[in-house]
Amino acid sequence: MKINLSFLPLATPDETCYNTIVFDLSAYAKRRICVAVSGGRDSMALINFIYARKDEYGITLSALNCDHGMRGDASARDSAFVAEWCKERDIPLLRFVWDFKGNKTEQAARLWRLSCYDVALKNGADCVACAHHMDDNVETVLFNLARGSAAAGLSGICDGERIIHPMISCTRKQIDDYIKANSVPYRDDETNFTEAYTRNKIRLKVLPELQSAVPGAVGNIYRLSRLVAEDEKYFQKLIEERNILKKTFYGVEIARCESVVFKRAAVRAIKSFMRKDYTCEQLERLCALEKGKKFEFLNLTAYGGEDGVIITEALSPSPEIPFSEYCGDEFGGRRLVILDEPKEGVKSLKFDRDALPATAALRFRRDGDVFTKFGGGTKSLGDYFTDKKIPPWLRGRIPLVADGRDVLAVCGEEISDKIKVTEKTVRVKYIICE
Repeated sequence: MKINLSFLPLATPDETCYNTIVFDLSAYAKRRICVAVSGGRDSMALINFIYARKDEYGITLSALNCDHGMRGDASARDSAFVAEWCKERDIPLLRFVWDFKGNKTEQAARLWRLSCYDVALKNGADCVACAHHMDDNVETVLFNLARGSAAAGLSGICDGERIIHPMISCTRKQIDDYIKANSVPYRDDETNFTEAYTRNKIRLKVLPELQSAVPGAVGNIYRLSRLVAEDEKYFQKLIEERNILKKTFYGVEIARCESVVFKRAAVRAIKSFMRKDYTCEQLERLCALEKGKKFEFLNLTAYGGEDGVIITEALSPSPEIPFSEYCGDEFGGRRLVILDEPKEGVKSLKFDRDALPATAALRFRRDGDVFTKFGGGTKSLGDYFTDKKIPPWLRGRIPLVADGRDVLAVCGEEISDKIKVTEKTVRVKYIICE
């Protein structure tokens, strides 16, 4: 990622006509707004509008530009255009270039953009302003509706805590008229005019036909999305007050409750894993998931528990850490420490340090693991977990001390008989896992 910071004093705004687009900036008065600018007509209209009124509202304006490098020289030229426009007006600009060499999917690009927004927020911006408008919102609602989204998907594009959409109530036509009336320069992204993408098909074919068949459809769908968004705020408050959703080191827990609330909580749980393509059918299956059953979807696994549903994501592959080299206090999202004395109030596993082979390592569960219980008796680690009634969603997330397939300590649970303390023990150590 390449970043170019140029913080310069701001100049006096040009004389600008405001009549063709109208949105209220009073809600953002005295804030430090960083506008995400691609160079396209929407983002250029947004930054031009705020630039012309920043002094009136006491707004400190900056900009950021993300060059995805997905259109070769064209995207580089667009970025250069944005940089020149901002330089002429002394607008501080953050420039990012995506140097990722793998498969640049739309989802990966979105995650990268969000990371760029984080940089802007850490560099002093109160919020990042995106140029989504009413037509974009309707595209999102129709797309979500068509793919089977739950009610939350009908809320469309909404402001987050620090990502805002000031033009969301403006239509495509209003923005085009504003660009023309104020001679705002912009650059067209040629990929916006191809029907290779689903959203483009909705924009270029579905929306015009819908608006022709039902005049005012765009505005009506927008109003519906705002009503749904208000409902979602109510459910979000309810979920928080009743503590229905809990994040843990192994995933997200959803407490059992009435289905209308559970499904809203499930949507938030799924989104916390950066998944968007959920369906009503999947939410129904999550809601009906019985204790002891599991459901796999969207590369997630949901387990039915005693008091609710637990949703987990596969662990990222992690190499073994030689036990002799482990010096941290965290492993796999859990606090793991080796001490000379037990810790009061926490289960401490006492073991003979010299009985531990030099080849022992810290890792997670693998197929073929075996465990010799304290007091004797060897069995598969899976059978041990079953006997101990350890939930399936925890089994792959418990740190183990192992030598080959021989598990010597199930951290937080039990040590193997092979490393127990005896009368011959010289060095006694304690493993604590929280």
